[in-house]
Amino acid sequence: MGHAETAFEPAYVAVLTVSDTRTEKNDTSGHYLAESLQEAGHTLADKKIVIDDVYQIRAIVSQWIADEKVQAVLITGGTGFTSRDNTPEALIPLFDKQVEGFGEVFRMVSYQEIGTSTIQSRAVAGMANKTVIFAMPGSTGACRTGWTKIIKEQLDASHRPCNFMPHLGK
Repeated sequence: MGHAETAFEPAYVAVLTVSDTRTEKNDTSGHYLAESLQEAGHTLADKKIVIDDVYQIRAIVSQWIADEKVQAVLITGGTGFTSRDNTPEALIPLFDKQVEGFGEVFRMVSYQEIGTSTIQSRAVAGMANKTVIFAMPGSTGACRTGWTKIIKEQLDASHRPCNFMPHLGK
């Protein structure tokens, strides 16, 4: 028995750039994600830039998780190995369930682009209060990889055999 056809449903998506140096003027990765999700038919619920601080990251993401309107959060930056890369540490305690497959698939497709350097990516994802959260490296190329190769399909209710849309709050 096949899956019933489901039409595209727009989601409310927030974008967070984690960086000690980016501003609204030079945030190419955050702008890429905001523009791409809107081009795909989704609504930009909010966009912010925050310094790479565990508690400031958690505070913003927690607000979005608690907001019934926000269904997905896309995060760029803070996933590397420097002492200032804290995004996974900020997010993982917030997750009700971790989406291990996101990091695995991200590194698999990224390997085709940057080779073994992909092992230094700590891309993570999870679900929290019916909100899906995807965290990617800070480069625009990494965001393009994450969006085009994984996230865009997973935020499309017509993508089969499965996607995240049925699991998100309304």
